[in-house]
Amino acid sequence: MIAKEVITDEIPPLIHTDSGEKALNWMEEFKVSHLPVLKNGNFVGLVSESDILDKKDPSLSLDLLFDHLPRPYIHENAHIYEVLSKMAEHKISVLPILDEAEQYQGCTSVHQLVAFLAKTASINEPGAIVVLEMNRVDYSLAQIAQIVESNQAKILSSAILSNEDSTKIELTLKISETDLSRILRSFERYDISVKASFQRTTDEDDMQFRFDALMNYLNI
Repeated sequence: MIAKEVITDEIPPLIHTDSGEKALNWMEEFKVSHLPVLKNGNFVGLVSESDILDKKDPSLSLDLLFDHLPRPYIHENAHIYEVLSKMAEHKISVLPILDEAEQYQGCTSVHQLVAFLAKTASINEPGAIVVLEMNRVDYSLAQIAQIVESNQAKILSSAILSNEDSTKIELTLKISETDLSRILRSFERYDISVKASFQRTTDEDDMQFRFDALMNYLNI
């Protein structure tokens, strides 16, 4: 899972002579709040909706409105987790993707990443979500997998949420069984704290379950 796999053809770049008004119209059309800007085919920066709205005359071209633009980007061979980290760090809806020679290859968006992860992170597989909380020093995926597998289930995917200011972590697991009751009791017997669980047992709730599971996995 690398950055070039999530390049979208749906969001074109602006060029430096485009007006701020055009940029705002495109942002509205493509449902984003940022767009990459090119000059002579080279990536010069990322323009945001809020920065354009702060200008008195958005009818002017981007190169007249801005002396310089922030330049966040990711290389095309970067792992998808690096893409997510970069977008979260800069709080951007679109991230430009460059090759090793820093030539613009395209961009990805938050919506594109969500769709991609939904296909690749076992989110669409039948199962349930459980969120565990534990001390960092107590974390052992091997032990947790053993507990799950002792209940005739499998861990389909996992994700860790941590905070530098805390000694605790949250571990989110996608588990192959839709009924978590036996597994949750097993975690309790091992003094593993269950912070939350997401499961459904009827077909009519399946759509909401999938949405909840996706949002919980991505921590949105």
